[in-house]
Amino acid sequence: MKKIELFEKAIAEKAASLKEWGINPTLFWAYRNSITAGNDRIDFGEAIWDSEVGEITETLKENGITEFTISSTFSSLIPTLAEFAKHGFQMAGLAEVKANYTDFQTQERAVIPAIQMAAEEA
Repeated sequence: MKKIELFEKAIAEKAASLKEWGINPTLFWAYRNSITAGNDRIDFGEAIWDSEVGEITETLKENGITEFTISSTFSSLIPTLAEFAKHGFQMAGLAEVKANYTDFQTQERAVIPAIQMAAEEA
């Protein structure tokens, strides 16, 4: 997975406040959880507030990240997808990602469906 240097620095320095570092917490935790799960792309497994989408997409673009997934099944997903479209990221199909929990039958990370998002071609 492509690294976000600011996030890596905040982790290394054990940042007390993401806000003080100018880091969006929703994107940060999606990033951290995706690394922990072993995913190739950032996966948003939790709710995303529509008001955060602009900040999230700006950070992704600044770091050359053109794809991510959303595995969260929160109830306001459609308006959030529309907000991502306004900021240059469209649905690009379905994917499978590793969840942040272990499947009790296999003792491996559960594999769950996700919406693949991709930056529009410039």
